Amino acid sequence: MKGVTTTKSITVKPMKIIQKDKIIFNMFGYTLVTVFGLACVLPFVLIFITSFTSEASLMRNGYTFFIKEFSLEAYKLAFRSPQRILWAYRNTVSATIIGTTLAVLIATMTGYVLQRRDFTQRNGFSLFFFFTTLFNGGLVPTYILCTRYLGFKNNFAALVLPLMFSVWNMIIAKSFMTGIPYEITESAKVDGANDILIFYRLILPLCKPLVATLGLFSALAYWNDWYNTLLYITKEDKMSLQYFLQEMINSIQALKNLVAMGAGASGSLGSVRVSLPQETMKMAMTVITTGPIILLYPFVQRYFVKGLTIGAVKG
Repeated sequence: MKGVTTTKSITVKPMKIIQKDKIIFNMFGYTLVTVFGLACVLPFVLIFITSFTSEASLMRNGYTFFIKEFSLEAYKLAFRSPQRILWAYRNTVSATIIGTTLAVLIATMTGYVLQRRDFTQRNGFSLFFFFTTLFNGGLVPTYILCTRYLGFKNNFAALVLPLMFSVWNMIIAKSFMTGIPYEITESAKVDGANDILIFYRLILPLCKPLVATLGLFSALAYWNDWYNTLLYITKEDKMSLQYFLQEMINSIQALKNLVAMGAGASGSLGSVRVSLPQETMKMAMTVITTGPIILLYPFVQRYFVKGLTIGAVKG
């Protein structure tokens, strides 16, 4: 009996120690994640609050989490031309939806082909794609090609085609699909299925984490793109949202500079400077542009991490 009692004391005590260590580890982990999460969320909260603050209060009190003088002046100025901002939203949303669909489809199809064992030229094509990440033709030849031969000038294709293929996304797709057993393709070929049918009916349904990850990457790239609009778009009804808002901020800055020059010359225009909410305008623009794309992330979050990790480690 004494031996049994001794055995129980020896086995139970380490379990208590393990449970205590687990609790401490969980508390430390949750605390660290909470602090990191607050560090990521608080800047957006500050931007949102500042966008509803008057410019005078912001200049006087600085950035704060408490609104001292509520104002909608920044949003009124942002939506002063509702038709233009609706045009910009229409162009950006359309380019994001169409471009993301095409980008994900092309990246997954290319990655699937390059990981096929029966494709003898896969290494050569992979080297060709990787080479394009090291060297490019330069801005001037690219601009001449896109405007003179491809007709990108004031064309909706200028918002979609330049970002449609990403070598990085293709590499992610290839690495992910390498983890899919090749026997699936072989068995389907034995049953008489062609390559297109195999890809759409068998491979693509197994790549939901990959599709979600590439979709998020591509959607962010299209949503935040302004450079292609700068190069190829001059008409107001074809501009992207990011470029349109940047143009508005630059216009406000130029107007403030003119007002400051006039105030310095006559001393009678100083009060006009308060009616130009440049800093709060930037915050309002950030809320307008990032709000819709932030709402997309929760729907793909559970696939996002899985898509980055599966296929990354070879065993």
